[in-house]
Amino acid sequence: MAIKPKRAFQGFPLLFTILWVVVFAGALYVLDKSVIAFVGILSSIVILYYTKASKNVRLIIGAVVLLLIIPLVAGENRYYMEVASQVGIYVAMALGLNIVVGFAGLLDLGYVAFFAAGAYAYAIFATAQANQFIPGHLFPLSGEWFWPFLIVGLIVAAIFGILLGLPVLRVKGDYLAIVTLGFGEIVRIIFNNLDKPINITNGPQGLTPIASPHLFGIKMSTPFYFYFIVLFVIIFIVLANVRFEHSRIGRAWIAIREDELAAQSMGISLLHTKLAAFATGASFAGVVGVIFAAKQTFVDPTSFTLMESIGILVMVILGGSGSIPGVVLGAGFITILQVQLLKEFSNFLHTLQMSGVLNLPSQLDPSKFQRLVFGILLIFAALYRPNGLIPAKRKKTDIEAIKNSPYAKEQTGILSRLGGSK
Repeated sequence: MAIKPKRAFQGFPLLFTILWVVVFAGALYVLDKSVIAFVGILSSIVILYYTKASKNVRLIIGAVVLLLIIPLVAGENRYYMEVASQVGIYVAMALGLNIVVGFAGLLDLGYVAFFAAGAYAYAIFATAQANQFIPGHLFPLSGEWFWPFLIVGLIVAAIFGILLGLPVLRVKGDYLAIVTLGFGEIVRIIFNNLDKPINITNGPQGLTPIASPHLFGIKMSTPFYFYFIVLFVIIFIVLANVRFEHSRIGRAWIAIREDELAAQSMGISLLHTKLAAFATGASFAGVVGVIFAAKQTFVDPTSFTLMESIGILVMVILGGSGSIPGVVLGAGFITILQVQLLKEFSNFLHTLQMSGVLNLPSQLDPSKFQRLVFGILLIFAALYRPNGLIPAKRKKTDIEAIKNSPYAKEQTGILSRLGGSK
C-alpha cells in the first residue's frame, strides 16, 4: 500500500477569514485595552495573506479592515489607535531598511540616523528653535507646513544616505556594519552637541512643542489622525518597494546582494547602485521621522540610539530579508511585543504581586527584558526559519516558454541562415 505524501498547507478558507475579522472586530468594540482583541484584528492581515481567494478579494478585505473596521471600532479608544500608529511607524521604517539590507544586501546598523534627520528637519522649524539662528522671528511654522516637510524630510534624509554611502563603498560585510554603526552614533552625538556655539538642536534638552499637522483647518493631533497619515505613507512605501523590486534598479540591487563581482562584470555600476539603495532607504526613514516628530511633539537625541537601529534590523531579519510581507509581519510582531504584550504581562504580574499572590523581584520585570526576548527570537529564527517568517519569493522563469517564444524562434532562424550561408 503506497503512502500518500502529506499535503502542503493550501491556505485558510475565505469564510474562516471573514469570521475571524468579524469576531475580533466585535471583541475590539466590546473590550477596553484587550491585548487579545487588538492582536487578533491585526493578525487578520496575516491570515488574509494565506487565504484561498483571489488577490483582488484579499486586497478589498484588507482595505476594509485597515480603513473602516479599525478606525470605526477602535477609533474612539486612544490606546488602540496609539499602538496602531506606533506599529505603522516601525513598519514603514522596516520597509525602508529592507531596501538597503533585503534588496541590496548592505548591512546597515546606523539606519536610525536617517530617521533622526527627518525628525529634526521638521522639529527645528516647527518650534521656535529656528529663531536662534535665523533672524526675523518667523518661527514656529504652522501645522500646514507639515505636508511640505514630508518632502523636505525625504530630501534631507536622502542626502544623509548619500553622505553615508560615499565613504563606505569600498567596504562590505562586517566592516560595512561597523562603519554604518559609527555613522549612526556620530549623527546622534552631533545632534546632542549642536547647541553651541550656535544653538540649532537645543542639545540634550530636545525640542518642544512641535506643531501638529493641520489640514483644511482641522488640527490633527490625536492618534486617530496619525493612524491614517502613517497608513497612507505605508501604502506609498509598499507600492514603491514593489515597483523597485521588479524594476531595473531593483534587479541590480539583488544582483549586488548575490555576487558583487558577477554584477560588476555584467555592467552594473556598484557606485551608483549602492548610493541609490542608501538614498532610497534613507528617504523613507526621513518621511517617517517627520511624522514621528509631529506625533510626539518632542524630540531629543535619546530617541535615536543604536538599539533603535538594531530593533529595526531585527524586524527585517525576523520577518524575512527581502520579503515585503515578511518585513511587515516582523515589524508588526516586534512592535506589538515590546509596546503591548510585554508591558501588559508586566502589569498582570504586578497586579498579582499587589494582591499577595506572587512575590516577584523588580529585577525580573518582563518589560526590562526586551533585548533578551529579541535575542531569543533571533536564535530560534536562525535555527528554524533562517529565511524569515515569510521568506522572499524568487520569480520563476519558464525556460521552455522562452525557447518557444517568437523572439527566440526568430533569433534561432537567423543563426541557422547565417550558418547555412557559410
